[in-house]
Parts: sequence; C-alpha cells; structure tokens
Amino acid sequence: MMSKENSTSDNDYSTESTNGYHIPVMLHECMEGLKIVPDGIYVDCTFGGGGHSKEILKQLGPQGKLFVFDQDADASINVPKDDRVFFIQQNFRHLQKFLRVNKIMAVDGILADLGVSSHQFDEPARGFSTRFDADLDMRMDNRQPITAAKILESYSEKQLQLIFEKYGEVTNAKTLAKTIVTQRSIAPIKTINQFKQAIHQIVKGNPNKYHAKVFQALRITVNDEITSLKEMLEQCIGLLKPGGRVVLITFHSLEDRIVKNFFRNGSNEEVEADDVFGTRPNSQLEIISKKPMVASDQEIKSNSRSRSAKLRIAEKK
Repeated sequence: MMSKENSTSDNDYSTESTNGYHIPVMLHECMEGLKIVPDGIYVDCTFGGGGHSKEILKQLGPQGKLFVFDQDADASINVPKDDRVFFIQQNFRHLQKFLRVNKIMAVDGILADLGVSSHQFDEPARGFSTRFDADLDMRMDNRQPITAAKILESYSEKQLQLIFEKYGEVTNAKTLAKTIVTQRSIAPIKTINQFKQAIHQIVKGNPNKYHAKVFQALRITVNDEITSLKEMLEQCIGLLKPGGRVVLITFHSLEDRIVKNFFRNGSNEEVEADDVFGTRPNSQLEIISKKPMVASDQEIKSNSRSRSAKLRIAEKK
C-alpha cells in the first residue's frame, strides 16, 4: 500500500527557492551520503533548480566533474557558469549512454531526487496541477508525444482502471475508468476543468486529495516514471566505482519499495530469501541506510515538501 503522501494535493510541493524550484530536500544528509571526494565525478540525475548540484560543487575541487540530467528544457536556465558542470537534457533512463558520449565510464556518486518540481506544478500550461485550468499535458519532456489527454482518449477501460489502481491507489478505480470512457464518448476530455467536470459525480472523499491521486497516476503513466526509475537503477551498478555511492530520495511508497528492493537484491527482480539458510542473492551494493532516512521536524516545519521524503543510500562493493 502507498503511504498517505499519495493522498496529498500538489500544494505539498509549493515550497520554493528564489528561482521558482523547490528547496532541496535533506541537503545535508544527501551530501554526507555521497561522501564526496574533491576530484571525483558525480551525477545529479534530477537537476531541476540545481539546489543539490550547487552543494556538490562546493565540495568539488577544480578537477572534479558534475554531470546533471534533466529532461525538462526549463531546467537549463539554472545551470551555473562552471566548467566542471555538464548539462544533459535527457531522462535519467539514458544515464549510461550519455555519460559514455562524454567519455565517462565510471563515477564516484549518483544522486536522484524523484519528486516533481514546484516549477512544473506552478506553470499552468504544463497541466500538472489541479489548481489551474489548462490542457491535460503532464509531460516532463515536451518532446515526447504522449500527453494525459491522449491517455484519457485512447486507453481502454481496463487499462485506465489498472493505472489508477497501481499508480494512484484510487479506491473506486473501476468506476472512475468506466465514467471516463462514458464521458469521452459524449465529449472530448482535453482540459483539466473538463476532466474534473466529467468525473465530479464519482469523486470520493476530499476532492483535492482524490484529484491528486488521479493526477499522480496519469503523470506517472505519461512520463513512464516507474520503468525509467528501474532502468536508471540497473545502470547505477555498472557506472559506480568501487566505494561509489548512490543516493535516492523518493516521495511515495511505490518508488521507495522499488529502490529498497533494488538495493537489497542488486536487481529489479523480486527475489525471495532462502528460508532454510536465510540467504539472499549476492548484491553488488552495500546498504548504508538500513532504514530510510526522513527529514527532521525542523526541516519539515520550514519545508512542507520534505514531509513525505525518504532517503536511501547504497555503496558499490
């Protein structure tokens, strides 16, 4: 089951830095987790406003290098003028490919903050937020062809039910899917307000929380977030030098469970422990954080977004 953060609205992502992007979560813990060496090579898979990257650069020497990935072109405006920084406008599922293009075969640390940017929620035209009326877009990379509107238009009733159950834990997913199919046969559903109006009669509980779950499911589907995460994790082991660290922040339990299992098993496959000998597959990763780290009460008070964050750290053996 996903934890309660999934039932929150996008207002939980509204705490911002001065550039319109969210304040980096658990910044101190991330830097300690990366165990930065001054002349090392590091990767920030989710550059965004550059908060985590800025701190990495402070600890890197003149020979250090930082490769920053972000599929959203808007993030490029935040890249500092620093010869040690290399910006790559790509989904982190292409991590290994584009590092090799830059002749990088191994790195000392990999960081990813899997939360959605405040900037994306606060740009009405992006279609991420239930607070505005706009086209149902939700693409993190505008070069991609699939939008939320196209999913609502083309997915079968069963497909819609599955994504709302799996990615949003919508309790009446079957009814929701049936309602969408019925309503789209009457009139197209292309905007946020059209969508909210089409489903308003079957909304359960708090409308804001219900819409947040539904929008989360659509966003995850549009951006293929779960597959992207798994592909990135698979590449981490091959990219990390022995002793290199991977530091990951998740914001809902589906992602956290994937990260937890990968760190434990060294793969995305679900592997059962041997009940007789109590053994598990020999993972190439050593788990540094036995339990996920969470934000302090002080950080949560100053940055509400950090409330649902979980930080996990592993080291290449």
